[in-house]
Amino acid sequence: MLDFIRRNSRWLAAGFLLSMFSSFGQTFFIGLSGLEFQARLGLTGGEFGLLYMLATIGSALTLPWLGRVLDFMRGGKVAAFVMPGLAGACLLAAWSPNVIMLALAIYLLRLFGQGMMTHIAQTETARSFAANRGRAISLILPGHQAGEAILPVTFVLVSAVLGWQGAWVAAAIFIALVGMPIIVKLLAKPRAPQRADIAMDERIRVRDWTRSEVVRDPVFYLLLAGVLAPPFIGTTIFFHQGHLVAIRGYDQLAFAAAFPVMAATTVAFALVCGHLIDRFGAVRLLPFLLAPILVASVAAAAIEAIWGIYLFMFLFGVSYGLTSTMIGALWPEIYGVGHLGAVRSLVVSAMVLSTAVGPGLTGALIDRGFSLPDQMWWMAAWCVVATGALTMARFRIAHRGA
Repeated sequence: MLDFIRRNSRWLAAGFLLSMFSSFGQTFFIGLSGLEFQARLGLTGGEFGLLYMLATIGSALTLPWLGRVLDFMRGGKVAAFVMPGLAGACLLAAWSPNVIMLALAIYLLRLFGQGMMTHIAQTETARSFAANRGRAISLILPGHQAGEAILPVTFVLVSAVLGWQGAWVAAAIFIALVGMPIIVKLLAKPRAPQRADIAMDERIRVRDWTRSEVVRDPVFYLLLAGVLAPPFIGTTIFFHQGHLVAIRGYDQLAFAAAFPVMAATTVAFALVCGHLIDRFGAVRLLPFLLAPILVASVAAAAIEAIWGIYLFMFLFGVSYGLTSTMIGALWPEIYGVGHLGAVRSLVVSAMVLSTAVGPGLTGALIDRGFSLPDQMWWMAAWCVVATGALTMARFRIAHRGA
């Protein structure tokens, strides 16, 4: 492993940093200024939530068209125009004079941050590595956890000195003057295929599907039924954690202390999944993908004691580690790498859309008397059905390959 990292440190570092800098467009980072946005423009919590959902849906609908640029431009060139856009979105978030401009700021943060930065990281890594694709993706994913660990605390400290708007300006400067030059420099030199990569390509021989072919492939929708479950469930329970804490009487600090368990488990199982993918292939692991999130959903629904949340966080970390690595490695194994940017942009768009719809849909059900634990039983049922869909997809792909 250490030798692999040393020989490929340039491209792994680029993917890691792209993943980390996507944090500026993630919900956890934008939410740090949620109350300030509301106070500045006179929004209620519900109005801000609706604005956030609409902006996220807009970014999800744009991503399939913007994401395909990776099929005819190198990742470094794409990052060179995405990161200034992300920096500009930070400045707009700081000084939005009205609701429309705030919606535009959030739209750009979600599109360039959560969407394109993650898309560049995983597409470039998946395309550059073949024989060790799972391992490579598992090594860039902890960039997300690094962002979660470092950036919120840094933002709060900078806000204490410069104010919350000054912190957003500092974020823009950091992206434009520190992150972008390093990432563009790292991606300036393409990774030459290694002997093992060439041998793997010769052995697999996957033809390059176009995006129009993929959207007509029934297997694609079987796969989406499975890969969308973890982001939908995770976003829902994290967004409505206050509701869960209130109805079960959890101590807020005890609940918050479970998040490091999830972060550590995510990193550990991303590495495990990377090894399994390189050994067995992503397609062969599909029937087992949702087992952890299925048990996690049952735990959240049935266990009222606080240790149930720790069990959920542990199992969700397992699921997130497996799913994140799988999503990076699965699509080139099925649809090739010739149009990988266009294909992956569809998947990322669907995932972003699920994270936008999940909190709104489940929140409406909570308002109608269906508590979050009650809804978790239905999410567990979704995992059961989706596991059947993934199993069917696995056999159809194997039959198609034969």
